[in-house]
Parts: sequence; structure tokens; C-alpha cells
Amino acid sequence: MVAFLSEEWFAGVNARLAATPGAPLESGAPSQHIVIECTDAPSGADALTLTLSAEGATVTAGDHLAAETILRLSYRDALAISDGTLTSADALRDGRIKVRGDVSSLLRHAGWLAAVFATTN
Repeated sequence: MVAFLSEEWFAGVNARLAATPGAPLESGAPSQHIVIECTDAPSGADALTLTLSAEGATVTAGDHLAAETILRLSYRDALAISDGTLTSADALRDGRIKVRGDVSSLLRHAGWLAAVFATTN
């Protein structure tokens, strides 16, 4: 099994993003950045950025200073969502994910993101 947030993990997620049909944004739309901050994470694994564009989506380590949306959750919960033992809907409902910024941006892409990340488990 690939270690969560390792270079191999990012490569695998990005490969699945590239293979997912249908770009998340319309042609000409500006890119959108969603930062996921993980509290209590091991050093160097405290944030990742999901960038959505008309060309597709990518995930990179670190945070993006111009992020429209920031999600904050524990490293343990992020790992559980990644491995399928916790759903993001349950985590949101239970108050385990805090959202700052443009929530509508996140909701607009929720179906597309769910389809992509359902294949990561």
C-alpha cells in the first residue's frame, strides 16, 4: 500500500485525475485552488492543494496562497477519508472538517471530485 501523502500517493491521485473524463471547469474559466490543511500531521505533510482548471485537476503538496477554499481537518481524518473508512459527508456532518472561503466553489465540484476519489480507495 502506498503511504498517504507520499510522492507515490500524489502520483497515483494525479494519474486518476488525468484519466477522469470531463474537465471540472469550463474553457476560459480561471483556475480554482482548494487547500486541505491537516492538523497534527507529520512534518512536511500538513497541507495539499487541489487545483481545478479547464484542462483538468492536479493535487500538489503544500498550500496555495491564493486558495478560494480552505478545508481544515485532522491528519487522521484525512487519512481515513483517503482510505475509505470515513466519508467526507460524515466528517462534515460531524464537524470534523472546517471550511473557510468559497464553499459554493467546493459544492459545485463535489460530484466530480467524489467520482474521482471513489476510485482512489
